[in-house]
Amino acid sequence: MKNVLVVSAHDTVIDSVATTYILEDLQQRMPNAVFDNLDELYPNFIFDVKAEQAKLEAADIIVLQFPFYWYSMPGVMHRWMEFVFEHGWSHGTTGQALKGKTLIASFTTGAPEFLYAKDNLLKHTLEEFMAPCESIAILTGMQWGGFVVTDGVSYADRKPENEAETRNKLEAHVTKLIKKIENA
Repeated sequence: MKNVLVVSAHDTVIDSVATTYILEDLQQRMPNAVFDNLDELYPNFIFDVKAEQAKLEAADIIVLQFPFYWYSMPGVMHRWMEFVFEHGWSHGTTGQALKGKTLIASFTTGAPEFLYAKDNLLKHTLEEFMAPCESIAILTGMQWGGFVVTDGVSYADRKPENEAETRNKLEAHVTKLIKKIENA
């Protein structure tokens, strides 16, 4: 079995039904994976760079789990990359630490997927929004494993009558993610 590292970030995970469910289900179904919750570990954005690099070095597959905030990953995850993915370690002429690993993005959106289309409100597809993650994989020598997304899980839609449908969507998300991990 490949070593899997799930790096999660969500500024308000305590209030997040989607991220909480995905992480709990994933932990239950993949007990040997390592879970790195950036919000809990680094609430002040002061990272233990060497410890984080060691986790990444031990992994074969790196999953970034996050809610889609302002068309990207949450600030703590972005800042984590800025500090941990050091030139000379992850990229550059001597940066080979991540080479050959697989990077997968796993995220949720509040907006329904149909809005992420060139001819709709947001004018860009989710594939276009994920181009920076793919570019990070390319720059660091990782394989881009693509992404798994579950759309339409906003706070505004959180109603008791929607709970079963939301749980089913999130369970399907985890199933797709595990399949993507297994096929990496």
